[in-house]
Formats: sequence, structure tokens, C-alpha cells
Amino acid sequence: MKNYRRPTEAELRKKLDEISYRVTQRNATERPFSSPHNNNFKDGIYVDIVTGEPLFSSRDKFNAGCGWPSFTNTISDDAVREFSDKTYGFERTEVRSQIGNSHLGHVFDDGPKEFGGRRYCINGAALKFISKDNLEKEGYEEYVSYFD
Repeated sequence: MKNYRRPTEAELRKKLDEISYRVTQRNATERPFSSPHNNNFKDGIYVDIVTGEPLFSSRDKFNAGCGWPSFTNTISDDAVREFSDKTYGFERTEVRSQIGNSHLGHVFDDGPKEFGGRRYCINGAALKFISKDNLEKEGYEEYVSYFD
């Protein structure tokens, strides 16, 4: 099991580009259809760009047509934390990573009913994709079996 840790502010500034910093640290939202992750349907996992914590699997990714990477489920029951978000005059459920406390996006109840009805609408700027072929090399060997 990897030991994930939240980087210091100085480390974050060096590690992240401006949009990833604003999304994960300042609760910003990237422009719709701006992330290459939106159209990526290769086998692999998506991890927190800040800490590397596993968050989502490509097995649960679908095209919601909303402009952001969308998933029907998290990679594990404890992958994310959910919080009430009442900004902009309506209530939503914000999704944050466990250890990094990175703002990822929101979860809605308008996802595919056959997969539980949830739609995790996630900013691509908060994610790093690890392809199936690189899981072992990147230290995520426990997820190789997801794609057998």
C-alpha cells in the first residue's frame, strides 16, 4: 500500500500548473470540454494529481455529454469524501480526495440508472491518468486485475 501525503504549499506550486492548482486548491471549475481526460476511454485508473491517491477506474467512466470526465462510481468505497456545497444558490454535493483534500468536482443523482444512478462529474485538471500498461511501473499493481 502506498503512503500518500499532501504536499506543502511550496511543493504544490511547483508541481501543479495554474488550472490544476486553482481547481484542486481553490475550488475552481475548468472550462467544459477542455480536459483531454474527457475523451480518454483507455483502460487505466485516475488518481489525485496532488497525492496520487486512486480515485476512479476507466471501467466506471462514461460519456455524460456534460464536458467533464464522468464516472458512475469511485474506485473504492473510501476513495473520496462528500460535502454539502450551497454556492451559487443551489445545493450540490462536492467531492474531495481523502488525503490531499483536493477539490475534484461534484456528484449528482442523474447518472445511468443501471449503474446506480450516480454521476461523478470531475474536473480533469484534478486527475492524473495511469494507463493499464503503466500500473505496475507507477506503483499501482493492485489495480492490474481490474482489467483482466
